[in-house]
Amino acid sequence: MADEVKQKEKAKVDAKKIFWTIFKVLLGLVFLALGVLAIYRWWGNLLVVVSGCIGLFFILAGIITLAIAKE
Repeated sequence: MADEVKQKEKAKVDAKKIFWTIFKVLLGLVFLALGVLAIYRWWGNLLVVVSGCIGLFFILAGIITLAIAKE
């Protein structure tokens, strides 16, 4: 009798865990789709942002290189 109760409780926990796992996977897929849609929709603006960050990237790379060379 006690074994049956434990198995039912375990089945409830497993069903709940499976539900939340499926929910998280679906939510992740939705976020991925929204990200792809945003990149597709604002491709021109994305290129402007990336090209605007190139100088900052080189400055940061130079600072890191100087910090490594200092050691």
